[in-house]
Amino acid sequence: MEEKFIDLIKEAGIVGAGGAGFPTHVKLNAQAEYIIVNGAECEPLLQVDQQLMAQKSEEILLALNKIVEETGAKKGIIALKGKYKKALENLNKKVVKYENLELFTLDNFYPAGDEQVTVYEVLKRIVPEGGIPLNVGVIVINVETLLNVYNAMNNIVVTDKYLTITGAVENPITEKVPIGILVKEAIELAGGTTIDEFGVIDGGPMMGKVIEDIQQPIKKNTKGLIVLPKNHPLLLSKDRSIESMLRQARSACCHCSLCTDVCPRNLLGHKLYPDKLMRLASYSSTCDVNTKATDAFLCSECGLCERVCIMGLQPWKLNKFLKAQLSGKGIKNPNKNTPKDTNLFREYRKFPVNKLKSRLGIEKYDVEAPIVEEDNKSFKWVVIDLQQHIGAKAEPVVCVGDQVSKGQLIADIPENKLGAKIHASINGIIKDITEKSIVIFNHNNEN
Repeated sequence: MEEKFIDLIKEAGIVGAGGAGFPTHVKLNAQAEYIIVNGAECEPLLQVDQQLMAQKSEEILLALNKIVEETGAKKGIIALKGKYKKALENLNKKVVKYENLELFTLDNFYPAGDEQVTVYEVLKRIVPEGGIPLNVGVIVINVETLLNVYNAMNNIVVTDKYLTITGAVENPITEKVPIGILVKEAIELAGGTTIDEFGVIDGGPMMGKVIEDIQQPIKKNTKGLIVLPKNHPLLLSKDRSIESMLRQARSACCHCSLCTDVCPRNLLGHKLYPDKLMRLASYSSTCDVNTKATDAFLCSECGLCERVCIMGLQPWKLNKFLKAQLSGKGIKNPNKNTPKDTNLFREYRKFPVNKLKSRLGIEKYDVEAPIVEEDNKSFKWVVIDLQQHIGAKAEPVVCVGDQVSKGQLIADIPENKLGAKIHASINGIIKDITEKSIVIFNHNNEN
């Protein structure tokens, strides 16, 4: 790959805009056979990617074509759901100009956006256990990340973030905001909450996490904010402790194996049986010599197992707990099998998103959240986290009292470490630098 292209991405501070925040300059510094754009956006209520594909289709195709050229890939494929009519219409009109690009239409099921599931849907290739798409010649990239690559090609660094703000708010929207504004400020952009007692989920309803403090800042990988009543079953389930869940599992789990029947990784042929791991946790035995606690490493924590459990149990939470315990003891994932075939019933066990919304109790919040881009919005403060990505924390390159401009580098990647550069998201003065963040004060905003 041309070094200059990777350098542009590195200098722009691009990380995965929707997941754990893996640095994009590292991800794209590889040779691949296919580039797949993950436009599934399978988490209910979130609407960032589908709207960007509709409104920024030219930019997205240009960036994808450049990545295909740089990685030597045979093809770039945008995988999006058939229900994203406007995005399909606009992309279809323009993709014909690109010889090596095409679209792939996904059904409306969850989790179509699990990258291993997306790869199988598009290419019928199974990513090995514990592997990544590159193991089968594929790089998967997020839609907004791709838009940031387009911006980097035009020497624009990452300073803003698109996020859907929805749920119990006055005016659900998808907004472009400076990185580092507070969750509370973002909710106010949607007109504020419609209820007094509420909780907020950072991300989608299935895999998103409950925000403990709405004074925390928006990061590069924040995808959405969902406001729900404090006593909403979804918030209560996310807050349930592992100890409480395991007590219930011992008395209530009937070992029906519905959790395994719908498990996306099991359906891909991976050796993950959530029902057997629940049995292991309940009785310290699975009656099966082939099932081990380390199988939990194969879980993507998509949460679908909980939504089909007739007792409301949470195998995914057990798997998350087991992974943390095993990793804490220095035990790594030993599962490296390469399945030859998927489960015979995989096609029939795809879980419809509409059914999922009903089970989550969020149907009333399933409304349009139109995109808004107002670059003239002014914020008094931003708190820019130094750890917005996988890898080492960025190191400040500014001092308290420095005047900075939007787009200026304020924290850099430590030498010889995996990480991402961080830039000022507003004009202002560096007010504070801590171990965790850099605070920029906009002295021109007296609100």
